[in-house]
Order: sequence, then structure tokens, then C-alpha cells
Amino acid sequence: MNHAKISPQILERLAASGWIYDEDEITKKLVFQSFADAFAFMAACMPEIERLNHHPEWSNVYNKVTVSLTTHDAGGVTAKDVELAEIMDRIAAKFLSKA
Repeated sequence: MNHAKISPQILERLAASGWIYDEDEITKKLVFQSFADAFAFMAACMPEIERLNHHPEWSNVYNKVTVSLTTHDAGGVTAKDVELAEIMDRIAAKFLSKA
């Protein structure tokens, strides 16, 4: 398991896709067309989250999902967070493209 902190270049790449770096986590707010799409996004992420055994802090209010990723035992953002962020972006794109 890689707990090395990530580079500024990777943080820039994440920022370009809407992730915000704040000290020890990355956060993204997604707005879907409906509650059903927001909930379906979360459900579609679940198998990957379980596979990685890396669970986000997230919340859902109607059509909005806010996701925060950090690796607590490493004290910040690591490759695990980047991997999950990129997976979640791919899954979100499927639901956001319906707009």
C-alpha cells in the first residue's frame, strides 16, 4: 500500500478536474440532474470503494454529492485518494453526461 504524499503536479491535475486540495484532503462537489442520478452515482461507486477498501467521507443532499478523500493513517492525501478520485470522476461522467 502506497502512503507517500502526492506531488504538486498531481494536485494540479486533480484541480483541473474540479477537486479542491485543502491541507490534508481533496474535496469535490458534484451536481446531478436529479436525486436519482446522485444516488445512482454513489451506488455505482460502491464496488470500487469496497475493492480499494478506501472509503470516502461524502454526503448527499437532493441532487448534490460532496466527496472528501484523505488517507487518515498517512495524515493526508496519497495515491489511494488520487486513484479513487479518478475512478469517481469516470463514474460521475456517465451520469453528468445525461444533462
